[in-house]
Amino acid sequence: MFELLFLFLAGLLSGGVNAIAGGGSFISFPALLFAGLPPVIANATNTFSACGGYLSGSFAFRKELLAEKAIVIGFSIVGLLGGLAGGYLLLSTDATIFANLIPWLMLIATVLFFLGPRLNAFLAQHFAQSTRANGRLKTWGVWGATYLLMFGVSVYGGYFNAGLGIVILSCMSLLGYTHIHFMNGIKLWLSSVISIFSIIVFIANDAIAWYAGGIVLVGSVIGTYFASLYSKRVNPQLIKHIIGIVSVCLTAYFFYDVYA
Repeated sequence: MFELLFLFLAGLLSGGVNAIAGGGSFISFPALLFAGLPPVIANATNTFSACGGYLSGSFAFRKELLAEKAIVIGFSIVGLLGGLAGGYLLLSTDATIFANLIPWLMLIATVLFFLGPRLNAFLAQHFAQSTRANGRLKTWGVWGATYLLMFGVSVYGGYFNAGLGIVILSCMSLLGYTHIHFMNGIKLWLSSVISIFSIIVFIANDAIAWYAGGIVLVGSVIGTYFASLYSKRVNPQLIKHIIGIVSVCLTAYFFYDVYA
């Protein structure tokens, strides 16, 4: 009973902070680890539990996504391939090696969480004019580099879900996109595609803890819904500061747990 309540509350908080400020995986992934799941299974289960929020969020931006069908379809194909590759890579990683990688993956996600907004602003300022012309990417070379970049991001997302949204936003800024609603829409949609196809790999290899993941998923959906209703009354910067502190503490804990 305690485990059920613990995981439900973790999902509730995770969905709530994702709706307001982002960074919910800093709560849900460690919670699954603390519930006793092996690291690889916890990571795969966390991807499953986060997918519902990605899908519901991307639906809210369907008009913006439909206005850029070509780039959405292209990125979706890349996300499909990258999600499959990342999921396979995760399951091919020795459990002990992945456990040792967790502190470093958490550190990368934490740094991205803190620096993401500044990085996005910097990239938008310095690369928006150089990579786009008349709203379209300039050359075939840039197109090729774009899809290669997104494939790398998709592999990361299939392998480790935390920080994925920030990485996608940074890439969109690098490519010169400035329409924040389209950027948020493609962030959520691409996260959905990557997650779905990595989940297919996880299901085929029986790598998802359905009971624990289902509880977190239910909590996440409820948390996202109610947080969305009351998000205008909450200071997102305050939530970001709290999540930032939590992420630093958890990263330090995992470094201590692995290397102490």
